[in-house]
Amino acid sequence: MSSVVPAYAPDAAGRLSSLADVTASGSALRRFLHGLPGVDAVGLEARAATLGTRSIKTTAKAYAIDLAISMIDLTTLEGADTPGKVRALCAKGVRPDPTDRSTPQVAAICVYPDMVAVAKDALGASGVHVASVATAFPAGRASLAVKLADTADAVAAGADEIDMVIDRGAFLAGRYMDVFEEIRAVKAACARPGDGGAAHLKVIFENGELSTYDNIRRCSWLAMLAGADFIKTSTGKVAVNATPANTLLMLEAVRDFRDAVGVQVGVKPAGGIRTSKDAVKYLVMVNETLGDDWLSPDWFRFGASSLLNDLLMQRQKLSTGRYSGPDYVTVD
Repeated sequence: MSSVVPAYAPDAAGRLSSLADVTASGSALRRFLHGLPGVDAVGLEARAATLGTRSIKTTAKAYAIDLAISMIDLTTLEGADTPGKVRALCAKGVRPDPTDRSTPQVAAICVYPDMVAVAKDALGASGVHVASVATAFPAGRASLAVKLADTADAVAAGADEIDMVIDRGAFLAGRYMDVFEEIRAVKAACARPGDGGAAHLKVIFENGELSTYDNIRRCSWLAMLAGADFIKTSTGKVAVNATPANTLLMLEAVRDFRDAVGVQVGVKPAGGIRTSKDAVKYLVMVNETLGDDWLSPDWFRFGASSLLNDLLMQRQKLSTGRYSGPDYVTVD
């Protein structure tokens, strides 16, 4: 669709300039965000629940499982991560099922900045991306200078994608322009010196800390106005992470943003999505809300560590007619 550009395209900035008056000042941005339609919480949750009851079978289910595998950001974000663990995860991401070479690769391996170089070397020319959390993940409690240095360090080490966390305290205090400027600054820090390219930027909201659906809608628009390539539900490090309702709200936001500006932004639910059944429900939601345009790893991702194992076991069940034991897949 020629009238639509990706958020990372050079001409996306020109499209966003049509809304420059919205971000000209803190007061203008506040008026715009608080002027967005209020969220009907009952209707939103009912719609998400209804979409979750859709059932797909046989060929469609096999397609959905493979699509879900190809959309995974396979993640390890632990203080005990070692180079060996990261290399093993990369090997699994490149060849999730060594017994079946038709199994798709995952979209990316997601690690802390100090493990980016290890992941980049392990993945080589496989085509699997390296994503890195940055900006003092997961709390985001650091100065802007530290956050930018964190980002630049990951990009210099070879990160293809940066997952940043917003300053939730600033957002909840109503300092929307501070959050806007921080996202823009991190986006600029994603540039790769020398080749003219840039790491793609995913902006994490931590929906469980935003308190209301109205805040999630405002945060979605705020991040997209600032140039986010993806908007992401959560870090996976708090009690409430991705839910069908808060993800549906973000899907509606990227749809409305594209209709208004002509810029397409991706969505990444993360945290708590562990089973094939859950993943398929999210894919149904994407299809029903956004259509085929978003049914691609370029536009929709799952932030997950354990989801891949269940998808592999369900995939093997479809091909052999029987369930494998837990020893069929590696324990990450």
